Amino acid sequence: MSWGQRCVLHHAEALTWAAKNNPVSSSSTGSYEDTTCQVLAENLLLICLKFIFSPDANAVNSGSTKRAAADMEAPLPGLFLLLVLLALGWGSRAVTAWATSSGSCKLVQSTMDCTGRWLSSVPGDVQGDTEELLLDDNTIQVLGNESLLLYHQLRCLSLTKNRLELIEPGAFLSSQGLHVLSLADNLLFTNYSLTAAAFSALPALRMLDLSGNHLTEDMVSVLVCNLSSLESLSVARNIIMRLDSSIFTNLTQLLELNLEKNYIFEIDEAFTGLQRLQKLNVAYNYLPCVVEFGLTQLRVLNVSNNVIEWFLALESDDLFELEVLDLSHNHLLFFPVLPWQSKLHSLLLKDNEMSFYQRLPNGTSLADVTVQFLLVDGNSTNITTVSLWDEICHSNLSSLRLLDMSWNQLWYLPEGFLAQMPSLTHLKLNQNCLEMFHLSERDPLPMLTELDLSQNRLVELGVEVGARDVLPNLQLFNLSTNKLRTLPPGVFTYTRKITTVDLSHNQVELCPQPVVAGEAKSPPCVDIRGVKTLTHLSLAGCGLRGLGGHPFQGTLLMHLDLSDNHQVLSGELGWLQDLALTLQVLSLRNTSLSSTTVDFSAFSSLVHLDLSGNSLTAFPTSLGALKLRSLNLRNNYLPALPKDMVQAPLGKSLREVYLSQNPYNCCTLGWWDSLQRVEGLCVPDGQEVTCSYASRTLSPRALPEPVLRSCRWQTADLALLYLVLALPTCLTLLVAFAIVFLTLKPKLLKMVKTRCGVSSSC
Repeated sequence: MSWGQRCVLHHAEALTWAAKNNPVSSSSTGSYEDTTCQVLAENLLLICLKFIFSPDANAVNSGSTKRAAADMEAPLPGLFLLLVLLALGWGSRAVTAWATSSGSCKLVQSTMDCTGRWLSSVPGDVQGDTEELLLDDNTIQVLGNESLLLYHQLRCLSLTKNRLELIEPGAFLSSQGLHVLSLADNLLFTNYSLTAAAFSALPALRMLDLSGNHLTEDMVSVLVCNLSSLESLSVARNIIMRLDSSIFTNLTQLLELNLEKNYIFEIDEAFTGLQRLQKLNVAYNYLPCVVEFGLTQLRVLNVSNNVIEWFLALESDDLFELEVLDLSHNHLLFFPVLPWQSKLHSLLLKDNEMSFYQRLPNGTSLADVTVQFLLVDGNSTNITTVSLWDEICHSNLSSLRLLDMSWNQLWYLPEGFLAQMPSLTHLKLNQNCLEMFHLSERDPLPMLTELDLSQNRLVELGVEVGARDVLPNLQLFNLSTNKLRTLPPGVFTYTRKITTVDLSHNQVELCPQPVVAGEAKSPPCVDIRGVKTLTHLSLAGCGLRGLGGHPFQGTLLMHLDLSDNHQVLSGELGWLQDLALTLQVLSLRNTSLSSTTVDFSAFSSLVHLDLSGNSLTAFPTSLGALKLRSLNLRNNYLPALPKDMVQAPLGKSLREVYLSQNPYNCCTLGWWDSLQRVEGLCVPDGQEVTCSYASRTLSPRALPEPVLRSCRWQTADLALLYLVLALPTCLTLLVAFAIVFLTLKPKLLKMVKTRCGVSSSC
């Protein structure tokens, strides 16, 4: 086969300091714990000696007998501590066990996890029965001959993301039972030959990961040449460019091989000796083609994200075990030539340049065009005539269940193409150039459950007259973003299990449609009435206008998307009330909805409601009685929300609310504070919520103090404000009156007496 060829805090701190500043070298004869405890003991010993023989510890005043006796007793605690430390020198195993369990590594049963501990060497095995050692994300550069000396039971070793440059030849001699070894993202290219010698001591190794080590194909060949027991090998993210038959010669037990994200442009008989290989990943490379594919034992082949223009399997009557073939994200020009006999159930051809060429877009047909080959063999001459283009697929695709041909250049499918796939359950043809798609009893697709024809140029979906057994098991039908105006009458009566239909971004109308005066027939429409299995319907961007009659009668819709239909809510809305008891998710985004257009109080089952992009100037009061979990109010004209919303059933059930792009008033944010105190309520766009104050746009999360003071004045009680303003004036007038009265009191009394006297005399 040729691929590409043809195209206790202080003690703990002391232990940590000793471990970091006195690492065990690869040539050290002692274990990590012994070295750590030795360094700790030496440092503490110096402290004790200094304390014992310090002048401050001896008697200073020798003339005083009492003070001298006290000075004689002073060194005793230091001597006691010294004896303890000396005892710890011989009993270091006890200290080591304590240090390891409370230090940087976590020991759980037989797994020691030392991930991300800045270790520069391998710690010792405390219990002696560690089977899994995780040393990922450290700074180990060398795995020495004695680094794993105490790990006799080791089965799994991971050294991913270190600075490993060298594994000494004797490093694994005490751990020959190792089954899994992960060395990804290191620098093994520097001393790969010595590392290869170390691998030769691993007769039981099953899984090896050498990803991201800057290895070339020659380095890989040397590293794995003695690993005949390997079952899984990953050399992804290296600098391999070409593979030949000498690289994996001895890997006769290999089941899985990962070569993704290299620079491979040619593979020449590299997998011939891998008779047990079942999974092969060559994604993200530079293969230009795959020809003479003959790996009959292979079950999964991933060659996605290359530059492959054609895939040609070997012409053979042998049964291929191939089950999954991923050719997506390549430059395929034609449908791949597959093995004649295989177990293929998933064929992924997404994002290529495929088309069928028997009928060209300009009307030219290549069906009858022939080519003659002149074959000269000695004295004999043969002339062979063949068709220029034959679209008959000779492969047996009866087991195929998933076919993904999305993002290609298909503008038609050959006649009988789908009839070869009776087991097909998922068909993806979206993002192509299809102008029509015909359903007939010759291509019944009896097992198909999902059909995606979105983002094509469909103007017609045809159903053969009299066809009654077409797509009987279809559940999801995606026809969005086409040029459809109608669907075949009764198309959903054939699909007896249909649950989800997406007709968004087609210029369709729903039946019934009123008969236009002067015309015998009503305008074309899509009839979904009575389809009781239908639960999800998307009609976004269909240009719907004032739905008349009862288009959803007899349905049990739970999800309905009417977004981007600006006139869908004009006119009588009785049709929407038909879904009040079943509807759970409703999207009315960008439908010119006003605050009083729809009464939502009857939608007792509604859980998710999208009212974004409308003209709401006030919060719809009918929402208060609902038990929504998600509400979208973005991009409206709301100045505020009700203060008592959190006390209503809506506020108690709501778990997610979108509020941004509304002109909220910064002085009426009491509702915002209430929402912040609701436990379990999430505002995903809370950082984008703003409010307006005096032509300024502010965040309600951090209003300036001057704004808060000004808002307090604006929101104060007017009656109280007027009283406060009038009280000083009244008091001033009262005081002035009192002063005037007291000043003029004698004159007033005299005047009164004079007048009274005159009156009495009369």
